[in-house]
Amino acid sequence: MPPDASLDAFCRRILERGDLPSKLVPPRGFGQDSAGNRESQAGPAPPPERPARDPGLEMRGGAAPLPRPGELADPALRAICLARFAHHELMAVELFAWALLRWPDVPAGLQTAWLAALADEQIHCGLYLARLADLGTRLEEHPQSDYFWKQIPGIEASPHGPRAFLAGLGLTLEQANLDFTGVYRDAFRQAGDEASAQVFERVYRDEIQHVALAARWMERLSPEFPDDPVGAYENAVPYPLAASRAKGRRFNVAGRRAAGLGETFIAHVRDARSSQELASAHRRQGENSSPR
Repeated sequence: MPPDASLDAFCRRILERGDLPSKLVPPRGFGQDSAGNRESQAGPAPPPERPARDPGLEMRGGAAPLPRPGELADPALRAICLARFAHHELMAVELFAWALLRWPDVPAGLQTAWLAALADEQIHCGLYLARLADLGTRLEEHPQSDYFWKQIPGIEASPHGPRAFLAGLGLTLEQANLDFTGVYRDAFRQAGDEASAQVFERVYRDEIQHVALAARWMERLSPEFPDDPVGAYENAVPYPLAASRAKGRRFNVAGRRAAGLGETFIAHVRDARSSQELASAHRRQGENSSPR
């Protein structure tokens, strides 16, 4: 397949073709002209609201819970887990393509960073797909949730533009993956699947860089919140995403520090509670204060 002539064509291929090979061809040959100047490559048409998907890759609402880390001695459950993570990476590829089309005039450095992150996500997806093949299955044999794509209407409606995307994808979904990739890396290793554990380790290390780029650009694009990453995040994060969704059960402080997140922001995420958790706490408080 020849390389795309422009960033616009590259991103549209990812979103408008439904097959995996078209979505996983890496970016090549565009970004700057021969003098090192940024090329004007974005087309006027808006990105599609949803990506094209071939049969077997269609997204459905909701998803069954991930297999528990202690259940991965079963190869069938390892395959379910790998398919889920592979699809997360595929959605991330598509979402970065969507963002590059949606905001063609972001600073050149952010455009370059998003494109590099997209290429990382393509690699991650391919690594998970290879492990699925080793286990005798394919992504198309597993149901696919649309959870990441469900966040696009909130991002699209936000007045904060690229900052909403940075907060939603980088500082929420990808920050949570710092926890999930570490947990499942260790679980696959414990189950004797070192090859898969190495894939999770690779993804984890790259995810640190993705969270770092989101934090760095959030700061640059939020001059009204000097030295206040919590304020910048809370101002821009699109509903229903929130700090309570930016973490897993095993909270990885070291990974967040490696991504350059400050102690105040780390504590904010660590201590964040979902609306369900708050409602449950209020119910328990009411029960404890009721006369016996």
